[in-house]
Formats: sequence, structure tokens, C-alpha cells
Amino acid sequence: MTTARLQPRRVRTLFISDVHLGTKGCQADLLLDFLRVHDADTIYLVGDIVDGWRLQQSWYWPQKHNDVVQKLLRKGRAGARMIYIPGNHDEFLRDYYGSHFGGIEVAETAIHEAVDGTRYLVIHGDIFDMVVRHARWLALLGDWAYVTALTINTYINMIRRRLGLRYWSLSAWAKLKVKNAVNFIGEFEDALSGEALRQGAQGVICGHIHHAAMRDMPSGIRYVNTGDWVESCTAVAENYDGTFEIIRWNRSLRLIQEDAAAELETAAGTQTAAA
Repeated sequence: MTTARLQPRRVRTLFISDVHLGTKGCQADLLLDFLRVHDADTIYLVGDIVDGWRLQQSWYWPQKHNDVVQKLLRKGRAGARMIYIPGNHDEFLRDYYGSHFGGIEVAETAIHEAVDGTRYLVIHGDIFDMVVRHARWLALLGDWAYVTALTINTYINMIRRRLGLRYWSLSAWAKLKVKNAVNFIGEFEDALSGEALRQGAQGVICGHIHHAAMRDMPSGIRYVNTGDWVESCTAVAENYDGTFEIIRWNRSLRLIQEDAAAELETAAGTQTAAA
């Protein structure tokens, strides 16, 4: 069965983060689907695109991960402005601020000006995560625990599929249900909003915590988090009318596309037979 050939969609700006290429948890196939459909004038890669931490421990780089890199490079060659803001997992790129690789600019942070003139600070956000900044060993332990949770989650969802149930995320559930995790997310949002205010911006666009969100903070700052491509498979788009949206690109959507493609193929075959 072939994947549906949807009409390409072009937006003014795309924000993608936390892809974690180089890990088994990376949903590279879904990201490739997304990139085939979506184009933009400017694409921000908001950190943790490549997982250097995991690659240092063991090499894992299947063809689809290479395909993602090539797809992004092709978008740059086709005219999209590409801005890469490294995170903690791809911190090796922080030695190359101001450099260009294959048309991709590497920057510590960026100020994005939206259609309506609103200025957004674009930053990965890990520097406001006190665990990463001051207890690296604990961050690495947390990374191991996260990978373990993903492995357990794979087996849980194998059983759920056989029972006809939808995908369920163990780690996402834990993040939102555990009191300390909820408090951390709130403190993270407050810290990023404060930094945006300090830099004279009216909004902040970040990644790092794998939790897509878009809300107006009490400070008046517009907080936007891009989510990730490990579990939620989300990106943020700025449309040409100035509106922002979280795009959720999941397996259910992919199945709908495949079903639509099958129906079109069946209809075309019927028409050919009738002729």
C-alpha cells in the first residue's frame, strides 16, 4: 500500500526540535512524511536534532536518519533559510556558532520576527534546566531512564494494538502526572518567559522538555514549545496570516493517508476497467 500523495503545504516558518537522530526512539519515518508535505521560507532546528550523548555510547544511524538529514539539506538548497540552534544533546555544535554547514546557520539563539511584528526569542531551553546545568551525571541518568521507559512503552503498545487500543505514552503520562514533573514544567516556562522579557522579546519558542504547548503567560509573554519527534511528533508552524499552530503528525494520520491512497487507487482501477 502506498503513502498518500498529499498536496504540499507551505508555511512562513517551521520550528522543529528534539528529533534525537541516532536513537532508536526517533520517529524518523514520521518526520520524513511530515517534511515531504511541509515546506517553509524559514526552518528553525531548535536543538537536540542529533543525539550526541547516545551516539557516544553506541553508534546507531539507520538509513532513515540519514534520509532526514538529506531532506533538510535539500530544503536549504531549495531556498529555505535554515537556522540550527544546538541543544544539550547536540552540544558539540556549540563550538561552531556563526558557522554555516551546507547552508545551515548555527546560532546560540535567534530573534524571530513574526508577520505582526511580534519578536520571539528562539532557544532550546536546556540552560534553564538546573539538572542539566549543574548535575550532568543526573541528566545522563535521566536520559537512561527515559530510553528505558520508551523500551517498556514499546511492549505495552504492542499489547494495546492487539487489543485494538490507541497508542499510549508511558513517559508522557509520567511527566504530566508526577507532581514534581508538573512543577518543573511550570518553572521551566516561567524561566524561559523571563529570559524573553530580558531580551526585549514578546514571546519565546523553545524545545527541550518534549511537551508541545502554546499559551500566554501571566507576564504577557507568548510561550511556545515545539514538542518532539520521539513520542508526540509535533512541530510548530507560523502561517502567512501570522497565526501559529502546533502540528501533531501521528501514526493515525499516516494510516488515514494510506487508506485514502488505497481508495484512490481502487477508484482509478475501477474506472480503467469500465473504460
